[in-house]
Formats: sequence, C-alpha cells, structure tokens
Amino acid sequence: MHFNQTNHQKRNILVVDDTPDNLRLLSAMLTAQGFEVRKALNGKMALTACQMVLPDVILLDINMPGMDGYQVCQQLKADDKTSEVPVIFISALDDVVDKVKAFDVGGVDYIAKPFHGAEVVLRIENQINLRLLQVKLQEQNFLLQQAIDNLKASQVQQIQNEKMVALGQLVAGLAHEINNPISFIYGNLQYAGQYVEDLVKMIEVYQQEYPKPTPKVQQIAKDIDLNFIIKDLQNLIGAMYRGSDRIQEIVLALQHFSRHDEAEMKRVNIHEDIENTLVMLQHRLRETANRPAIVVVKDYGNLPLVTCYASELNQVFMHLLNNAIDAIEEGVENGKWGAGNQFPEEGIGNQSSPPQIWIHTEVTDLNAVKIAIADNGLGIEELLRSRLFDPFFTTKPVGKGSGLGLSISYQIIVQKHRGNISCNSSVGKGAEFAIEIPIEQPNISSQFSKSEKGLGRWGAEEQGEQGEQGEQGEQGKHGSKEVGENNNSSPMTNDK
Repeated sequence: MHFNQTNHQKRNILVVDDTPDNLRLLSAMLTAQGFEVRKALNGKMALTACQMVLPDVILLDINMPGMDGYQVCQQLKADDKTSEVPVIFISALDDVVDKVKAFDVGGVDYIAKPFHGAEVVLRIENQINLRLLQVKLQEQNFLLQQAIDNLKASQVQQIQNEKMVALGQLVAGLAHEINNPISFIYGNLQYAGQYVEDLVKMIEVYQQEYPKPTPKVQQIAKDIDLNFIIKDLQNLIGAMYRGSDRIQEIVLALQHFSRHDEAEMKRVNIHEDIENTLVMLQHRLRETANRPAIVVVKDYGNLPLVTCYASELNQVFMHLLNNAIDAIEEGVENGKWGAGNQFPEEGIGNQSSPPQIWIHTEVTDLNAVKIAIADNGLGIEELLRSRLFDPFFTTKPVGKGSGLGLSISYQIIVQKHRGNISCNSSVGKGAEFAIEIPIEQPNISSQFSKSEKGLGRWGAEEQGEQGEQGEQGEQGKHGSKEVGENNNSSPMTNDK
C-alpha cells in the first residue's frame, strides 16, 4: 500500500509525454485544479521520478522514443514499490487493439487525444477515489485477518488450558487416591518386615532345639524349599520397599507436575520441574524391542528460583521432551538405531552414538535462564523450521500429532513469559530447542520479598515442599537411578 496520503488538494500527478506542448498544457490544467504536477519527457525519466517520489496517478503517453508507454507501464507493474500506482494512458492512437494492449500491460484507463480538460480531471479523480477505497479495503482485510489469527490463537490456547485444567485435576485426583493406599502399604512394610524376621528367628530356634524333626515336617520343609524362603524373604521385603519408593516418587512427580490449586505465578525450581516431567516420561525412555534405552544427559547450571506460570511451563517441557523422543523414534524407523546395539557416547549427531537427549540450563547475561533440550534424531529441514510454531502445522503422520504443541509452547514462552524460543537443527544430526525466560516478571516481582532472591539451585521453597511431604519418606528426591538417565555433564553442541 504505497498510496500517497498527502492533502486531498495536493495529489501528486506524474505526466509523461515526449511533446513539451502537451506537458505544458496538462501541467497548467491540472495545477489549476489543485494537483501537484511533475513532468517527464521520456520513459527513463518517468521511472526515475517514480523512485524519487511516488505519484498518486501517472498520465502516460504511448508513442515515445527509446521506451514506449507500454514498456514503461510493464516496468512500473513489475516493481513492488510502483506496482499499485494507477496508470492512465493518453494517446492519439484510438484503435481497439491499442486500447486492449494498454489494459493488458496494467493500465487502468485510456484517454484518446485530443482530450478535454474536464474529462482528464474526472478520470484522475475517479482513480484517486478508487485507490483510496482499495487502501481502506486492504487495511480492513489486514485488520480482519489479524483478528481471525488472534481468535484462532485464543481458541487454541483456551482449548489447551481447559485440557490442562482437566488433566491437572485428573492427575491430582489420581495422585491423591494412589497416595493413600501406597502410604498404608509403605507404612506397614516396616512391621511386616519385623514380623517376618521374628518368624525366621522362631524357625531357627526351633531347628536348634529340635534338630531331628518328624518325617512329615521334613517333607514339608523340602517341598517349600524352606532354606531358600528364609534367604529370599529379606530380598523380597527390600524389593517391596523399592517398589513403594518408586510409586511414591511417581505420585510426588504427578502432584508437582499438575500443580493443582497452586497460584498461577510463583517462584519455582526449574530443575525440579524438568525432573518431574522426566519421571512422567520414563515409560517412553526405556529400552524397547526396536531400540536401546534413550539416555538423558543433564548439564544443569546453578539456577535461582524463577518466577513463572509453573503449570504452563511444565507443558512446554512435556511438549519439547515428547518431540525429542518422537524424533528419536522416527530415526529408529529409518534404521538409525537397532535394538541391543552398543554405542559409544560421543555426542549429539554422531551416527555411532546411542539415542540421547541433552538438557542444558544456565543463567544468561540478560538476567534470564536458558533451557536447551536437544536430541540426536533425524533433525528438521530448513524449509520446515520457519513454520514450526504455526498452529496445526506438523510433520508427523496422521494420528501422531496435531501440530499444537509447539504453537502453544510459543505462546506460553513468548506471550506469557516475555521470553524467546528457537530451534537449531541439521538434517541427520538432530535438533535443539532453546528457551529463554526472565528470572523475574517485571509486573509481579514486587509481590515477592527480597529475601527470596538469590536462592541456590535447591532453595528454600523446594525444601519446604519436601518437608510437607515428610510423611511419605525420602523417596521423593530425584536421583540418577531412572532407566535411560545419565547425570554426567555433556556440553550442548552448537553445530546443529
């Protein structure tokens, strides 16, 4: 929309004619009507004049030396800057073929010589009015399209929010319901273990006091393999303890991931949220019949507590980690890995390395935290990367994804947290998604006391949360025993 929005009485008209008398006549006539007139004697001068100051209307003669009017019009329409300027042809040629050609090359009107001044003025004013209406229509279309895009984005976000609220309530309810019986089991395992030890001691004393039992007792002891049972009971109780610990760890991760009934904006430990998300995805990280286990390499920096929408940030971690796993599984389908193969851990993109996901965190110079999640899957083509964050755009086959995950992640990071999300990838070497969000959100930072600032990687807040879970034991602490995880630091690569 390059229309010249100057005063209505000073519209800029460019007159192009190789006859000076015609130029003077048109210039005088249009100037008297309040137009600002510029003159050009040939096509090259006309093109140069258009580049210097964009005219509102061009009056263009056809028969000119060097470059005729048709050629001038074609060049004007080929240039984005001048393509929308109305061109009115003025010529002594009154043949139908000449008029058709004038319209074919982009002219909007045709005036045959000799012309009448009133006709020229009216035709110019008509084109100016039409151009004004076109500009208004384009502006309205732009605003309408913007409103439609905003509505779509709002609908997508609302759908996702409703889904996450429902999921959060479901997860919180399940965690609560599971927590009650597992707490009962865990609490009674101690007594069961003690009772078993007492019974074993009783049997041992009986064997000492009665070294020659009756044949019936001997037969029963042989049938049930009494010696093996006595030795294996302690292992059995230990396995039950470990299973209960694992269930309680999952329950704790469910509670933290859902963050049900918590304040929307709060200070959270980013590492704890990442760990909780990994616990939720353990079933996808384990070894399968088609591939080895996915190794998670963590390179955690020393992060302070970050003010954010914790539940929504968990959504982002879930989307990015799920996508990384999907990319690795796509690589498996394309023959990059095979089940049971042994691979040296040589970094991302190496064809001999096992399937891996790298998680790197650090504090940037801009008082923000950066979380990078990388994989060594198949990578993303350059043509597709520009559309990754568009709603409903997906490279996955039907039934494998809706294309909303990255779009929602973009809204959460960029719009809600004033941050940035980007993707760096090379085909065949994997992909890295990097998130940056401010440590403090400016509009709500005053709600928190200054004493909270500067807390370390495992600060006061999470200690308090662990204290509230004291009745569930120490099993909620995150360690390096999960299948497919590796706590050895590995720097993120930048050659992707």
